[in-house]
Amino acid sequence: QVQLVESGGGLVQAGGSLRLSCTASGSIRSLNAMGWYRQALGKQRELVARISHGGNTNYADSVKGRFTISADNAWSTVYLQMNSLKPEDTAVYYCNAEVWPRSSWGQGTQVTVSS
Repeated sequence: QVQLVESGGGLVQAGGSLRLSCTASGSIRSLNAMGWYRQALGKQRELVARISHGGNTNYADSVKGRFTISADNAWSTVYLQMNSLKPEDTAVYYCNAEVWPRSSWGQGTQVTVSS
């Protein structure tokens, strides 16, 4: 099993930046991809960004050009650089690891963007 711990959330003004980190530990032999999801109040959880082991990335349309996902060489930590933040980015952000045969989730970190 894999344990994920997120950090880097907080309160920021619109137009500002935050960098989220997710550190993975445990059994990651079958790690295929990692990603960031978010869930805003009253909304369903949605994909924000994903990076595969081969380095392919994809983003939600709402964050393209503003957010960047990356991972270190050892795949021990994945990052989400968030720039030009908007109030609608306010949500709990969750790290996800795709480890066959299932996915693992972190506890979430709150991001609040004020007007």
